[in-house]
Order: sequence, then structure tokens, then C-alpha cells
Amino acid sequence: MSMSVPYPLQLEFQADTHITRWRPLVQWLYAIPHLMIAGALRSLRQVLTLVSFFTVLFTKQIPRPLFDVIVMTYRYEWRATSYALFMHEDYPPFDFEPSSEDDGVEPHSTLRLSYPDDLERWKPLYKWFLAIPQYFVLAALFIGASLGVIAGFFAVLFTGEYPQGIRDFLVNAYRYALRVEAYVGFLTDRYPPFSLAA
Repeated sequence: MSMSVPYPLQLEFQADTHITRWRPLVQWLYAIPHLMIAGALRSLRQVLTLVSFFTVLFTKQIPRPLFDVIVMTYRYEWRATSYALFMHEDYPPFDFEPSSEDDGVEPHSTLRLSYPDDLERWKPLYKWFLAIPQYFVLAALFIGASLGVIAGFFAVLFTGEYPQGIRDFLVNAYRYALRVEAYVGFLTDRYPPFSLAA
């Protein structure tokens, strides 16, 4: 498939790089209710992914309502995580609209995933194996992202600005991880590119 065709999962983030200096110290506390909900939604997503395994295996499809709920859990988790990591100052909405298209209630961040009309029946049995090289990349990205969060913490603490390059890297790394999850989680058959590009 041509790389000019956008990947089915898109994550975009644009926000002011100015962050009030005290926020890295306490913003994660403000995010606790969202992080708790995101944790519950993650558990729900695991159950729905198991259901998806069988629906793809037997029907070559994921029912659209099921797909929309799974995408909503990813969107909610991203909004909670980006706020907890003080990447922006706007408190995320308690929004549970099940949709694969972003509802736009958080203007600086969008996450959407194109619904697949038809999936390959047997891929759920071996996708995890095909994704093994991606796991090595994810491990390296996790280390880099951890260092990026630490660097961003001190940058905001001392300058009141989140370095654009660091924040872009964190968004790109998160997008990369989501694409791998979407592939392994039967939401798309398109193999994730080895690229941090949008």
C-alpha cells in the first residue's frame, strides 16, 4: 500500500508551549480522577478486544459500536495522559462519546481511527508475532519518552516553557505506540510504519 495514504490511526496535538511553572509539581494530582477512569476504560478495552478477536475470526469484522467504544477508550486515555504529563494546561473533559472520529471537545488534540470494512479472518492468530520487531522499537521509545518527560519537567519548572521538540517527540512516540496497539488489537490490518512521522 502506498505510504501516501494516511495510516488509519491519526493523533494530532497542538497546544501552547507556555506552561505555568508550578504545574509539573501538582498537575498529576489534578489528573487522578481521569487516570482512574482511564484505568477502568483500559480494563473494558481488554474485554472488548477479546470479543473483537472472535468477531474478526468468525465474521471478518468488528461491529461498529464495539469499534467506536474501543477508540473512545484510547482517546480518553490520551487526554488524561497528556494532561497528567503537563503537556498542556486545559483540564480534559469527562467525555465518553463512543466514536472513531474525534468529537472535537478538546480543541488542541484529536485522535481518530478509520473503521475497517473488512479484516482478514486469520490475522488475529498471528499479528502478535508479526509485531515483535515493533516491540523492540517501543522499548527504545519508552526509554526516550521517559527521559523526555524528565527533561520537560525541569524545563517547565525553570523556564515556564515546554520545549517544542521534546513535546513533539512524546506525541510522536505515543502515536507510534497507539498504532502498534491498534494493529495487534485487531482494529486495522495495516502494519504500522517504522516511523515517528504523523
